[in-house]
Amino acid sequence: MGMKDQFQEKARGMQEQGKQKAGEVREKAGQRGQQSPQRGQQPRERGRQDIDDTEREMQDRFSEDYDA
Repeated sequence: MGMKDQFQEKARGMQEQGKQKAGEVREKAGQRGQQSPQRGQQPRERGRQDIDDTEREMQDRFSEDYDA
């Protein structure tokens, strides 16, 4: 086997490893994608609650500063 053949064989092996690694990464990304809606809902709910709390605080401060 010549040098060129050895190099090509090594390149094929590295390509195959790359394809396997890419498949694993895609699989993991797919699993995360399935889980993200469950996790994603909690921050949105908390975020909405924070906004509501902030609005209430602003109204309370306004009411205290500008009593009618």
